[in-house]
Amino acid sequence: MTATWPERYAASLMNTFGPPKLVLTRGEGAHVWDEHGKEYVDLLGGIAVNALGHGHPALVEAVTDQLKTLGHVSNFFASRPQIELAEKLIELVVESTGGGAPGAKVFFSNSGTEANEAAFKLTRRTGRTHVVVAENAFHGRTMGALALTAKEAYRAPFEPLPGNVTFVPYGDADALAAAVTDETAAVLLEPLQGEAGVNVPPQGYLARAREITTEHGALLWFDEIQTGIARTGAWFAYTESGVTPDLITLAKGLGGGIPIGATIALGSAADLLEPGNHGTTFGGNPVATAAALAVLHVIEKDDLLQRATTVGARLRDGVAADPRVTEVRGRGLLIGLDLCADASAEVTAAALEQGFIINNPTPNRIRLAPPLVLSDPDVEAFLAAWPAILDAAGVESPS
Repeated sequence: MTATWPERYAASLMNTFGPPKLVLTRGEGAHVWDEHGKEYVDLLGGIAVNALGHGHPALVEAVTDQLKTLGHVSNFFASRPQIELAEKLIELVVESTGGGAPGAKVFFSNSGTEANEAAFKLTRRTGRTHVVVAENAFHGRTMGALALTAKEAYRAPFEPLPGNVTFVPYGDADALAAAVTDETAAVLLEPLQGEAGVNVPPQGYLARAREITTEHGALLWFDEIQTGIARTGAWFAYTESGVTPDLITLAKGLGGGIPIGATIALGSAADLLEPGNHGTTFGGNPVATAAALAVLHVIEKDDLLQRATTVGARLRDGVAADPRVTEVRGRGLLIGLDLCADASAEVTAAALEQGFIINNPTPNRIRLAPPLVLSDPDVEAFLAAWPAILDAAGVESPS
């Protein structure tokens, strides 16, 4: 008897993710199809990765044309897409800070973890080793990035990790002020916490973080890997705070599904890494950087910043209309919602059964991070199905 695709997966891949929920075979826009031909609306977008959905013509064309021309060069050489993408990202950072980003420079890698790894090494070049990070944060799985990730279940199997990291409650400016000293190299924060279920900090928190780090000569580092590149209705989620950071890390939506990460350093931080301090084989690859340029171009051309804002508001209002949803958080198309019961796994399974892909980051929280090109009919179809999804999951209205 021929083995099924899930059986072949279990026999050939390391068990790092558990059994896959589906074996997907193709995608178009915000829709995907599984091995049996069943269609789903993708409201997770590869966890905030597929900014343009699946098979977007501009992305396909950019990757195809670049691969025909120049597929890979070593870091002994440069390529036009690499340089053009760095210039474009610096332009967007300068725009987002109102011109307050002097001397910004970029290091390209292949993922968010690698972007954070580069930034972590950069902070060591200050001559300090202490880093302050928020609880419930997620910054990656490599040993360095894991040292900056608070979740005990991720950390415990691999300890001891690189040390001198202090965790403080997210959104608590007083706790942050108490933890930062003149020996602190950097404060690392997500402008909105993603994996924790989309936690939004109190008004003024990021500005206070800037004041604290400036007072102690520490770097302010924003992890925008999940929140960046139009996800929240702005190029970067920190923009709303009016703050200029020293470090920004990007990945996920930047390549629209093609692996790429970016570490952006501003001001004097841009010169901390010198030849021999860090490197990468594939970072800044011509194909990946051409893909990212195409993503940024489509976001601008199709005004997907506004689209994310409008569609996100409709989704938040729509799911909040059901009394079994006790809270809705987020901005743009990064949305977290709390249920009145610890049934998020059941809700995710019920949604999948009805043809919608969503995510359950905690027992009572659902996360939505759909493609920025999600259509109005898909939004309305999900909202129409939402009460029945909760019913099927056995979530009862609070008394």
